[in-house]
Amino acid sequence: MKKEVKFSLVFRDMWQSAGKYVPRVDQLVKVAPAIIEMGCFARVETNGGGFEQVNLLFGENPNKAVREWTKPFHEAGIQTHMLDRALNGLRMSPVPADVRKLFYKVKKVQGTDITRTFCGLNDVRNIIPSIKYAKAAGMISQCALSITHSPIHTVEYYTNMALELIKEGADEICIKDMAGIGRPVSLGKIVANIKKAHPEIPIQYHSHAGPGFNMASILEVCEAGCDYVDVGMEPLSWGTGHADVISVQAMLKDAGFQVPEINMEAYMKVRAMVQEFMDDFLGLYISPKNRLMNSLLIGPGLPGGMMGSLMADLESNLESINKYKAKRNLPFMTQDQLLIKLFDEVAYVWPRVGYPPLVTPFSQYVKNLAMMNVIAMEKGKERWGMIADDIWDMILGRAGRLPGTLAPEIIEKAEREGRKFFDGDPQDNYPDALDKYRKMMKENKWDLGEDDEELFEYAMHPAQYEAYKSGKAKEDFLADVAKKKAERDKSPMDDAKPKKLTVQVDGQSYSVTVAYGEADLPKEDAAAPVVSGEGKDVLSPLEGKFFLTKDTSEAPLKVGDVVKEADVICYVEAMKTYNAIRAEFGGTVTAILVNNGDAVSEDDVLMKIQ
Repeated sequence: MKKEVKFSLVFRDMWQSAGKYVPRVDQLVKVAPAIIEMGCFARVETNGGGFEQVNLLFGENPNKAVREWTKPFHEAGIQTHMLDRALNGLRMSPVPADVRKLFYKVKKVQGTDITRTFCGLNDVRNIIPSIKYAKAAGMISQCALSITHSPIHTVEYYTNMALELIKEGADEICIKDMAGIGRPVSLGKIVANIKKAHPEIPIQYHSHAGPGFNMASILEVCEAGCDYVDVGMEPLSWGTGHADVISVQAMLKDAGFQVPEINMEAYMKVRAMVQEFMDDFLGLYISPKNRLMNSLLIGPGLPGGMMGSLMADLESNLESINKYKAKRNLPFMTQDQLLIKLFDEVAYVWPRVGYPPLVTPFSQYVKNLAMMNVIAMEKGKERWGMIADDIWDMILGRAGRLPGTLAPEIIEKAEREGRKFFDGDPQDNYPDALDKYRKMMKENKWDLGEDDEELFEYAMHPAQYEAYKSGKAKEDFLADVAKKKAERDKSPMDDAKPKKLTVQVDGQSYSVTVAYGEADLPKEDAAAPVVSGEGKDVLSPLEGKFFLTKDTSEAPLKVGDVVKEADVICYVEAMKTYNAIRAEFGGTVTAILVNNGDAVSEDDVLMKIQ
């Protein structure tokens, strides 16, 4: 009989790989006993990157959610683990050092045993502080190798990275095959090399099913000495998700490994509850295509964890492209055509921005760059027209050292715009901030929370936390769910009902009603001019959410402020990045026409400048 292999249910990532949201805390607490009853999991992934922002978007307190969700697993002797993004903590952008230190203290007392730390650039300088912070807080420090496939990312590259992290104090190593494109034989060699040097270090393998390699990869890494395997289960396994525990268990048992038995009655309970949650509202945000495996994913190497949000993004971007085509009587594009163009553009962009491993947030950055390029080129413009500030931070080295070299066209653009490259410690760019947030919470009369957990949440997710505290987050979420349900349940006749649109004729905006067939239109709906302020329109270049500032360090623009050409005047958050909107002309701001957090479409008027 071969060695024992244990299983971890990646319940957080199961949902993130499928769609936009994870279950509410009441749903999590409901499913926990059945997961425990399955009897086959040594570990469960309970929280981490993306999870707590989703709680805030629901209008839920994420600290309460983590405490309640981890508690039953602790009582059952099952370890809980979470995903963290090193320099970026639990968000998409870098985090000050004092906030990172507090992060591990808070998560330990809330009930999380293991932190899986990865750097999206595989820059160990970003991971090493997290090892020290996690261990000081009493957590198990599991460090991840973000696996991708390129001329740079070799067996030797990953072996050396693992050995350096172990030397710096890592308790465990995770082979984080986030796109499932790691080649089985190469992954086996990496695990064997680590085990040869450090047989005492536990190794956990994480992979996604999408491109079709991962069952072979699981077998290879287990033959090489892997200790834990991340698994999913129906109805959220396979596709962009993870291999199902039933299949993995059967394969490893046949290969002679010691593996736990599965209580199938409990499996069916969990399966039914997951489906119940999807039927409630979560399925509204899950594309049916995420249930499919697709070898086309081998080329772009995009991770399963972002494919759920990608398919949602495609719908809005496709709408934007087709609006442009409709105005010019051009043939519409299909979603499949857009997806193929996007994959091709990712393959073009990725090497030119230095081969960052395609994992959060850098997978989103590469995908967003590719998507912006595709949209621009479909509209007759050139590549690289819109690069968000966070993406520039990656390109310039402020987020860490890129594995590869930048293309001359990117370097030339940076120099042309006066941007400076950085090769120092990335943490130096982000000074301590907890005192600032303490002061702001005191001014708002907000409680710092048990073990400073509310302070941590505000400092980690300032915009989302403010929306949660104001009630706007829950209001927007409920409105979006209602809208999604209405779209799902509408009849074909609904498309024939009159609809209000805003159109422009010779520069003048008009509100009109469009109907099909013999609809009777009220007289007041006939081409009445839209009231607007004076000045030139500032239009949104893309669809997303409007924000006057990216974080609390910036002062929001006000009516009456004077701006110069090229000044940053606001942001549109799309595809998890804040895109700076710059003034195309100077003048005085005469009107700001949308509120913070409002959804905007491409070409919506954001403000006016005279």
